[in-house]
Amino acid sequence: MRLAQIFGTNVRTARQERGVTLEALADEVGLSYSYVGQIERGLRNPTLDVVERFAAVLRVPALALLTEAP
Repeated sequence: MRLAQIFGTNVRTARQERGVTLEALADEVGLSYSYVGQIERGLRNPTLDVVERFAAVLRVPALALLTEAP
């Protein structure tokens, strides 16, 4: 699996576990709804700054968002 897909899957999982909507996450991270949706689907390659922003909002280590679940 590509790193962008792993990141997107992990973002979606963390968001859903916290009961946060895609719209609310996009607002908190400061990105558009459509861009966050593309990230979750693995269609975008986020910058490290964006990875850090997601990690901060979702309260998980950035590395956890980039690591494939076993």
